[in-house]
Amino acid sequence: MVTAAQPVTRALPRATAVRHLGPNWYAAVMGTAIVATAGTGLPVHLPGLRTACAAVWALSLGLLLVLLSARALHWTHHRDQARAHLLDPGTAPFYGCLAMALLAVGGGALTVGRDWTGPRAALALDAVLFTAGTVVGLAAAVAVPYLMAVRQEVAPGQASPVWLLPLVAPMVSAALGPLLVPHLPPGQPRETLLLGCLAMFGLSLLATLVTLPLVFARLITGGPLPLALTPTLFLVLGPLGQSTTAAGKFADFAPGVVPAPYEGGLRVLAVLYGVPVMGFALLWLVFAGAQVLRARRDGMRFAMTWWAFTFPVGTCVTGAETLARHTGLVVYDWLAAGLYAGLVVAWAVAAAHTARGLLSGELLAAPRPAPVAPAPVRARTRSGAVR
Repeated sequence: MVTAAQPVTRALPRATAVRHLGPNWYAAVMGTAIVATAGTGLPVHLPGLRTACAAVWALSLGLLLVLLSARALHWTHHRDQARAHLLDPGTAPFYGCLAMALLAVGGGALTVGRDWTGPRAALALDAVLFTAGTVVGLAAAVAVPYLMAVRQEVAPGQASPVWLLPLVAPMVSAALGPLLVPHLPPGQPRETLLLGCLAMFGLSLLATLVTLPLVFARLITGGPLPLALTPTLFLVLGPLGQSTTAAGKFADFAPGVVPAPYEGGLRVLAVLYGVPVMGFALLWLVFAGAQVLRARRDGMRFAMTWWAFTFPVGTCVTGAETLARHTGLVVYDWLAAGLYAGLVVAWAVAAAHTARGLLSGELLAAPRPAPVAPAPVRARTRSGAVR
């Protein structure tokens, strides 16, 4: 009897190992894929750079397959935990990461992954992942805010940049969808896809403009975010950099797809929209960076939120690359190169800490209980003191 029970005993740790594996882990796939795709558009042509980017993309594809399998195991054996994630306002928004991981790996297949897979396989892979990622992203953009409104108990003090995640996913579709336009039959199919991407651009942008003031108001009136959540301030860069990239992609692929007046309008949009938005992105980058330095001095330790330093910054790299093409200004070339250097460093740090946490088992352990009550409201006296 002891011998027969051994396989069951050994199987239990395998099932419980993924019990606390949340959708936030897809951020590692996103961050890895953007290192590959952003590197291919740099103005600097270093020997071996494209080969390295192709290898990083292959790594992101492998990570995606592993995570999809692990998350399927999670839903199969721990449905109670999966339902709890959906009803948790701090976890449910991360379902947008699933969509963005699918889209980022798919887009990378066409830009750099084709060096390894071949053009036809890369196109097929991107078509599948883009379709799946867009469907999941649109569903998350509707379902997560709906759950927050009718099923979850959300207090004003809980507002955080994490709320932006499901809203940014359609913007990623808008930025990567134009890559598939030339592969469709001319006429209605191409124009439908391009204008569909433009519709998702508007959907994501307006939803972000509604949500971002709540996040900023929380920061001003409620004080700094908890240390572990401070890196999520970089998530605000996501819709900014990705929308700039999307506007540039519309202009790149519009010729011959939409009528002449709209083709010129999209070229104008790429610059008149992208330049001021990139300016605000740089402002927020400095603001968020200052908050992270403060949190680091206060003892901020590694958490999976550190992956917020990767994908959002990567979208700013692609946004700067887009503006460099459409304006011809060298300053955007330098900006893209500088941001990419920071992206690579952030990715290396996050990847090293994640690997160490997986080997030790710390990252897959049950989360430590956190205080539910929001931070006390600050008030200033006439003398300027804070109470």
